[in-house]
Amino acid sequence: SLAAEQGNANAQSILGSIYRKGEGVPQDQKTAAKWYTLAAEQGDAVAQFNLAVMHSKGQGIPKNHKTARRLFRLAAEQGHYRAQYNQGVMHHKGDGVPQNHKDAVKWYTLAAEQGDAKAQFNLGWMYYNGKGVLKDYNAAVKWFRYSAEQGNDAAQYNLGWVYSKGKGVVRNNIYAHMWYSIATLSGYKDAAHNKEIVANRMSSSQIAKAEKLARDCAKMNYRGC
Repeated sequence: SLAAEQGNANAQSILGSIYRKGEGVPQDQKTAAKWYTLAAEQGDAVAQFNLAVMHSKGQGIPKNHKTARRLFRLAAEQGHYRAQYNQGVMHHKGDGVPQNHKDAVKWYTLAAEQGDAKAQFNLGWMYYNGKGVLKDYNAAVKWFRYSAEQGNDAAQYNLGWVYSKGKGVVRNNIYAHMWYSIATLSGYKDAAHNKEIVANRMSSSQIAKAEKLARDCAKMNYRGC
């Protein structure tokens, strides 16, 4: 690409992705890393993130977790939501940085507000458990719902849980059964067992209503359920 050769960071980043994926050219991780590096050095956040992934996995370049962490941080500070989620996980687990739940919440929030489903789920978990923030079941439910609406099976399961326990919502077996059904269809392994437990507290007409709601919810792509 002429623009990449002339130093255009966006073009360099795009060219890096073309070589990384092998789109119209032979797949070449070393060449991808070269173009990502040139773009990253100019401050391109996408290139910084992709190069960080390559450093963390040793793709086309030697594995270097220290460099990966530095690049993830640079991309996150520029607003790259996947890098922000990554920063959240690192601080949450203490992976390469001191464990700090408040910092984890900060980064999860930034990514969650940009619509990242994993960050939304993790942020909900932090609120539910009072890690890095004051325990707030209402906030937990809000973020679980945002994540569930994007098809996150763990968030769908957790909505079933909060409805079955009355945490942040009014206890409702029909909605608990509905979300456990949806989580089961999404592949969450424990959801079917919990659905049966809830079903034992329900009448046959309530179960039928919950099953219809689950079908309707799936047709709406989990939105407005």
